[in-house]
Amino acid sequence: MICCDTSFLFSVYGNDGNTEIAHAFLKNVRAPISGSLFNEFELANAFRLAEFRRLIGKGDSSRFLEQYRQDVHDGRILEQPCNLAEVIKKAHELSARHTLRGGHRGFDILQVAAALEQGATEFLTFDHLQTKLATGENLKVPFAI
Repeated sequence: MICCDTSFLFSVYGNDGNTEIAHAFLKNVRAPISGSLFNEFELANAFRLAEFRRLIGKGDSSRFLEQYRQDVHDGRILEQPCNLAEVIKKAHELSARHTLRGGHRGFDILQVAAALEQGATEFLTFDHLQTKLATGENLKVPFAI
């Protein structure tokens, strides 16, 4: 199973420096990628924050989020349900193992914990620290950061 982080999704929908890489990767993926409900929340907030900072145009946050939701509706992205208590428990374990050495942010840990709880073998992210966290938990990250 391939799970993704918000940095990957932002690149897919938000047109940033990694958009070409993200689109090229998706062209070669036959199965839908999976995420969690954390993805939609963090992605929506990232779009709104980018619009607030004028990194994207006025109204783009709503348009990009609608494109994401359409892909979920059409089955291109699977929002997998997860047990929040189990994800938090796993996140505590990951934090204890990795944060003192790697300086990981809480939401990045939650994303990796959710992917592990879903049985992911591959994790899509453009975040350097999250790549270290994911690979430290034996998830394959296909992008060289």
